[in-house]
Amino acid sequence: MRDKPTATRLGRPAKPQPKPHVRGIRPGLFYGLFAALFATNVVTLIGLLMSPDIAALVNGQNAAALSAYQDRIAQLRLDVDRLHSRQYAQTGDINLQLQELAQQQEVLTEQHQYVKALADKAAELGITPIASSPADPKATPAPVVPPAVPVSGDTISTSDAGAAAIEKAGHQVREMMDESRTALASISAAATTSTDQILDSLKQVGIKPDLPDTVGDSDEGVGGPFIPAEDSPEAGSMVDDANAVLSALARFKDARTAIAMAPVHMPVAGPERISSVFGNRTDPFTGRQAFHPGIDFPWPTGTTVMAAGHGKVIFVGQINGYGNVIDIDHGGGIVTRYGHLSAFLVDQGVTVDTGTPIARVGSTGRSTGPHLHFEVRRNDSPVDPTFYLAVGKRLARFLTGVV
Repeated sequence: MRDKPTATRLGRPAKPQPKPHVRGIRPGLFYGLFAALFATNVVTLIGLLMSPDIAALVNGQNAAALSAYQDRIAQLRLDVDRLHSRQYAQTGDINLQLQELAQQQEVLTEQHQYVKALADKAAELGITPIASSPADPKATPAPVVPPAVPVSGDTISTSDAGAAAIEKAGHQVREMMDESRTALASISAAATTSTDQILDSLKQVGIKPDLPDTVGDSDEGVGGPFIPAEDSPEAGSMVDDANAVLSALARFKDARTAIAMAPVHMPVAGPERISSVFGNRTDPFTGRQAFHPGIDFPWPTGTTVMAAGHGKVIFVGQINGYGNVIDIDHGGGIVTRYGHLSAFLVDQGVTVDTGTPIARVGSTGRSTGPHLHFEVRRNDSPVDPTFYLAVGKRLARFLTGVV
């Protein structure tokens, strides 16, 4: 077959070759050598892969990658734990803030209840705050609802939002506490102002009530165990304000009682009618100028005569010119006299209150007709009863609860 000129070599047609002069490599041998070389390379490669050192090297690269991946997982776990820890810590802080807020809310409610009680007491006495406080002292405060603390989502933003909301609620609670103190101060100021007005008015007619300066001087019952004062400025301020209100209300109550007892009230009921005033006048019997030591109220015979104030009846009888007379000692050198009476309703030596019926209108003594002669004597000298009755009219608003 070598002599055929059309034989192929390596898959391509061979050109007719001239007969070589030297001997070449046979194709069979060539393919054999190539196969042996390929097999040797495969065996060598397998040997290298199976070598412990090389395997360690290859596996070491994989271990490094795995270690790096595990490090990333560990870091991520730490980050998550850190976030959870931060959320837990922030939630703990918020819980503490909520607890403090709840305690402040409880204190606020107690303060408002106390303010309401004092405001009711002041209203019973006819005291109205001078200026309206930001919050109605009688209104029960609405509970401050704390915001819900989120437990998922953006930990930082939700925690910050919750803390901001709690801070806002805390600010509202503090504002309401300030309003409570403002309400107490307003009640105290109103009571003090009213008391001063009463004392000044009574002083003008020589009446000086003995009022307590502090709560401890009041005749009302007080007591309780001794507990050291709290160090909190807010607590101390609230206690001081409340004590000031109690003291002011106690003084006002005593001043109000002084009004009720003072001889400044009308001795007869009904519209005021005056037939003769205090001072110089034309004498109804002689026609000459004469001094009139009191005021005449023309009323029908039998009309009830009442005590103008609290006091002790020191005289029941007849006095020349006055006819039937009753004298009442009100203390402080002040005596009221009721003349021209038709009947006596009390005995000498008894104590009467303001408005107590003591006699009947008449026309006894030096009189032209039925009327009541009302006289106020101070240190045994007659003074104008008009001033006393005018004070009673001005102060009547404190007795009716209208300030």
